[in-house]
Amino acid sequence: MRLPALLLSLCASVAFAQYNPLAGHNAPAASESVKVERRAKDGTVSFDTEQRPVNVKRDSYGNAAGAQYDLAVDGAFDGQTVLVVDLYRQDFSLAAAAIKTKGFSVVRYQNVPPLEEFEKALSKSNQFWIIASCDDAVYLSKAHQMAVKKFFDAGHGVYLWGDNDPCNADADSLAQMLIDARVKGNLPGDQVVSRSDGPGKPGVVREHLLSTGVENVYEGVTVATVKPAGKMTPVIYGSAGNLVAAAFESNGKRLLVDGGFTRLSYKWDSAGTNRYIMNAAAWLANYERFGNDVVADSFKKATGKKQ
Repeated sequence: MRLPALLLSLCASVAFAQYNPLAGHNAPAASESVKVERRAKDGTVSFDTEQRPVNVKRDSYGNAAGAQYDLAVDGAFDGQTVLVVDLYRQDFSLAAAAIKTKGFSVVRYQNVPPLEEFEKALSKSNQFWIIASCDDAVYLSKAHQMAVKKFFDAGHGVYLWGDNDPCNADADSLAQMLIDARVKGNLPGDQVVSRSDGPGKPGVVREHLLSTGVENVYEGVTVATVKPAGKMTPVIYGSAGNLVAAAFESNGKRLLVDGGFTRLSYKWDSAGTNRYIMNAAAWLANYERFGNDVVADSFKKATGKKQ
């Protein structure tokens, strides 16, 4: 029996073996056991232990340092594949290395493969990412788009990456077809934003699985704006207050729409990118729908649940 879909993005206290204990918290807290002396009125001395907060080690951008603050445990999704169609053809090696840390393999095309080959690749994949080209053309045919829709409707994660006009045609076309969202526009970015204080306030969403361990994140060089559909959660607001990335989660389906694909390579070592990319792949794996079907054997045993 499969696990039921859970609104885990709103309930970080629900724990699964493939997620780290602090999943869903931007600013993780740590504590240590301290031996405390207790002295009674009669002079008797006893000792007890109590938990006291300690400072979490942080990187140079203010994010918690260490894999234990990522959403997923390293290797959790061993055996699962992320299929990428990268029409912009930027350096994807660092993003691929980050994704692989969590166990995923990466299959990357730099052109749209023939339909039969594309459908076969989708059938072997856990999730699909497309990075749009930098012109006005939509390269995915209607048949390719319908293959993505079928994949998405079956609950498999989809990540649509665009950037400043005109670098968003395929992402925009799929976003519109799948969930009636859009990704368009051209705004200056190149800033690090911290935690958002609400709609239109620059920063990353608070207390969501996607923002686990991310208090500060680089927005991208120049960025497009996501015009969300009804059931989307803001993920990153840019320095201009525009919505750079948003998440869709409904009826067991998950999708991300993003207007800043330059951060997949440009200033990769800036704030939060590496962790955010790992978190995104783990979230799109959709454990909450598929249960142990998408995690490694060691994590299946750790859950103690039978499918």
